[in-house]
Amino acid sequence: MAHALPDIAFFHQLADAAAQQTLPRFRSAQELHVGSKPKEGFRFDPVTDADREAERVIRQIITEHYPEHSILGEEFGATGSGPLQWVLDPVDGTRPFLCGLPVWGTLIGLYEHGRARMGMMSQPFTQERFWADGNAAWWRSPYGEHRLTSRTGISLSQAILHTTSPEPVPRFPAIRFTDLAERVLMTRYGGECYAIAMVAAGHIDICVEYGLQPYDIAALVPLIEQAGGAITTLDGGRPEQGGNIVATGCPVLHQTVLDCLNG
Repeated sequence: MAHALPDIAFFHQLADAAAQQTLPRFRSAQELHVGSKPKEGFRFDPVTDADREAERVIRQIITEHYPEHSILGEEFGATGSGPLQWVLDPVDGTRPFLCGLPVWGTLIGLYEHGRARMGMMSQPFTQERFWADGNAAWWRSPYGEHRLTSRTGISLSQAILHTTSPEPVPRFPAIRFTDLAERVLMTRYGGECYAIAMVAAGHIDICVEYGLQPYDIAALVPLIEQAGGAITTLDGGRPEQGGNIVATGCPVLHQTVLDCLNG
């Protein structure tokens, strides 16, 4: 049974509230408490006041307006139950946040019966929002608002490949990332969630990400799909529960990429 989904204006309200917590702490001289959480394969997985406080205010607003909805967030886990679930990453890209690099974002996704329906990536420093409203994908910046369309009809040899960090590549030798990198036009690193938004926008063609959690990807799944692209796990399954994820702007190219990564 389909359920009434919130208006996209509510996503903007949540993003505005999160920005009030993240933006004053970004490139700021004020004291920022930085801790580390255990994460397999990493000596340091940072968490800051910005992460915690942004998720706290988002949760509060959701609970006030939709007390029947459940929430899954990176910092405070899962609460509630029901067919509609908000999936939150208050600062996706805490490492670039700490480095003063504006490729982090606040991710707000909405699942219906476990399927990603709507999502938003907000980057308050660049004053950009990328969102999927259930039908189409959009981008808003100081330069205007436009519908997003991913790039299709491109060959693998002309494609631009991205992964956030080269560090996982040797840890996952069964994933033939180097083989893929040798067949594309060029490979870039370090874009975090911003790079996946650029797949939806048609500037990057392929993103490969390792070991994602649901909150890393929930907001970005509908963004890619409603821009015309494809996003799956490495074995071609649905991506909502995370894992090793491949996003492409061109659904025809997607299977070629999966074949190459799987050897």
